[in-house]
Amino acid sequence: MKNVAVILAGGSGRRMGGSLPKQFLVLGGKPIIQHSIEAFEKNTNIDEICIIIHSDFIQEIENILIEGQIQKVKHILPGGKERSDSSLAAINAYQKESNVSLIFHDAVRPFISQDIINNVIQEVKDGKSVAVAISTVDTIFQINEKNQIVSVPQRNLLRRAQTPQAFSYNVIKSAYDIALNDPHFVATDDCGVVLKYLPSESIFIVEGDESNIKITFEQDLVQGEIILKEK
Repeated sequence: MKNVAVILAGGSGRRMGGSLPKQFLVLGGKPIIQHSIEAFEKNTNIDEICIIIHSDFIQEIENILIEGQIQKVKHILPGGKERSDSSLAAINAYQKESNVSLIFHDAVRPFISQDIINNVIQEVKDGKSVAVAISTVDTIFQINEKNQIVSVPQRNLLRRAQTPQAFSYNVIKSAYDIALNDPHFVATDDCGVVLKYLPSESIFIVEGDESNIKITFEQDLVQGEIILKEK
């Protein structure tokens, strides 16, 4: 099976200000997205990389690939307005290939470990759909529209989602084909699409890591620098 890492950076959000999206902020001397790309570049089980990026920033990606001497990137594709548009861009890019697995990863999770990547690939190789997640140490409240608690789910059955999420091509393509025929389809993450539109397809959990953080706010950059020093 051909393993394709899909780096999702289609958003143009600038939650920390500045002229560039957060995936281009510098962490440890490199743009955040470069850390993510390099993690899959050096993994021997990854055959190629596909990057989904807002069309305004394709040149920035090309510069990173040259500077970092990245070899595995075969596609740089423009993303769309919704999260699902980015996934669809990758799905459409590989529609003429067979026996492919797509491994979707947030560009702003720069500390993805080789162990997690390898474990995800092993599960997909065994025919499974996969999500990465970690246990929650906090109690989670479910609330209603009035901001009232309606239930307290069992903590041992809850997980905090991370990425990658990985699927065989046929599974993720089939799920989106059905979703796109639903006039009420609401964009969500890829596991959500598979769970809703292919309910017979089980999605298995690969254990994540506390360091596999998503850089969203300024304090996440500070935490990121601490993780880099520890590594």
